[in-house]
Amino acid sequence: MKTVLVTGGTGTLGRPVVEHLRQAGHSVRPLSRHPDPGDPDAVAVDLRTGAGLGRALEGVDAVVHCATTPTGGDVESATHLLREVRASGAANLVYVSIVGVDRVPLGYYKDKLLIEQALEGSGLGWTVLRATQFHSLVRRICAGAARSPLMPFPDLDVQPIDSAEVASRLALLAGADPAGRVPDMGGPRVESFRDLARTYLDSQGLRRRLVPVLLPGRAFAAYRAGGHLAPGRRVGRVTFAEYLTR
Repeated sequence: MKTVLVTGGTGTLGRPVVEHLRQAGHSVRPLSRHPDPGDPDAVAVDLRTGAGLGRALEGVDAVVHCATTPTGGDVESATHLLREVRASGAANLVYVSIVGVDRVPLGYYKDKLLIEQALEGSGLGWTVLRATQFHSLVRRICAGAARSPLMPFPDLDVQPIDSAEVASRLALLAGADPAGRVPDMGGPRVESFRDLARTYLDSQGLRRRLVPVLLPGRAFAAYRAGGHLAPGRRVGRVTFAEYLTR
């Protein structure tokens, strides 16, 4: 069994990663800016500064890097993490990325790709798993849009996946040897956002008029072309409709 540090250990993805690792018998240190006060193994570290990260990594065999901020700062946080992981001697840094970071010219995706490239050239033991968008993201978009009688939705296809399934895969990767970039994880279905919006409305007993939205720019064009999809990697099992019933 290993000692594993999980960044973003209280987040949507990090929390189930911690649970899966513990169920497998590993010793886990959830790292977060706001750790769970009821978890004696949790550590408080702000990756944006890196203060205290060296101590948190003492005796760690592997790291699962789930912490992320779509508004910016991921590259700086990863820089601190890579430096301290190198000093600690941890054998495997597992990073969760996004399908399409090399195809969709979005700032957040570009940062993810930079971090992947930094890992590849770091000389560290590393593993990268790319996944499609989470069901929870689609639900948040739908919930926000459904506040209006006219419900806007992005006119494109998506392939959402259950974050718990991604978490299970990350836990397995953390318990294994470094593997480089592993096969992508895509959700079980490629579906139009219109259909997913209807599914959300039905689950909430709501009636809204759906309004497709087409946005200008290269990023949205890349989404429309399917740059964020992994149709050949439909490995997820939980559909969006099933996710909403839980």
